[in-house]
Amino acid sequence: MMIERVHFDLHFVTPWQLGFKLISVNVSDIYAMGGRPAYALLDIALASGAQEDFTEDLFDGIQCALKTYRTVLIGGDLSTSKKDLSLSATLIGYTKKQILRSGARVGDRIYVTGHLGESACGLEMLKKIKMTVSLRREPRSAKLKNDAGKAKNCGRGSMGDIRSQMSFKGLSWKAIEPLLRRHLMPMARNPREYARSATAMIDVSDGLLIDLSRLCNASKVGARIYEEEIPVSAGMKEAARSLGLSPLRLALTGGEDYELLFTASPKKRVRAIYIGDVVKSGMTIVDSKGVEKTFSAEGYQHFKR
Repeated sequence: MMIERVHFDLHFVTPWQLGFKLISVNVSDIYAMGGRPAYALLDIALASGAQEDFTEDLFDGIQCALKTYRTVLIGGDLSTSKKDLSLSATLIGYTKKQILRSGARVGDRIYVTGHLGESACGLEMLKKIKMTVSLRREPRSAKLKNDAGKAKNCGRGSMGDIRSQMSFKGLSWKAIEPLLRRHLMPMARNPREYARSATAMIDVSDGLLIDLSRLCNASKVGARIYEEEIPVSAGMKEAARSLGLSPLRLALTGGEDYELLFTASPKKRVRAIYIGDVVKSGMTIVDSKGVEKTFSAEGYQHFKR
């Protein structure tokens, strides 16, 4: 589900971006079990008085994502809402062998598939910018890389072909745009090259620490991760510091990166980023000086008071 003022703010996101993200984040759940998406069902409650252009752009973004992930819309329901927009997608997928969160074993290594904290950093930038931002990957002329590495053209959308000269606290648009894109139009990470090796898997949707804790709790094991191994891009470091934020903190607790977090035997050759090891019990992080500290399951929690 994606609920207005809980999961998104229409001051920061265009309807096209929202439609694309709705599908993408749900595909990520299928990928996180080693599956491939096939069919989608949508339930949408549009705020009363929603403009026709808004609705068309929302569905164009949805359609683009469906094409990108080779997924077919097979049904759903539409309704009106008195105030806020409510979206829900259900994805049906298939796999010969599912990868659960409960398969991690003591001695396994812990991996992630890419940089962390970029989506959270992009969101913080949007809060400062206080407006929607068009991106270069335009629906009519640009191409979207799908999970197989090929490119697909998308249909009409609301994002214009902006070669923005916008700067933010000394940062160029070239530095800012990937971080905004990571939040507004995340791409789910295909598990194809990791599925055979992975013993347990989850996607990083609520933050590394909380999602790793969920995996370990399901597997009844602990984890030791290393601060210096947490993958943080140079661009995110620069942007976070311009915002007065800790890049490491964003990487550990920021959500919506949708990278895969998984465990694998040390005997397996894995082309992913090693960040730690599965241990018998306890959740610890080792800093750059070799000091080991316990960490808690920090990250986004829907019902946290």
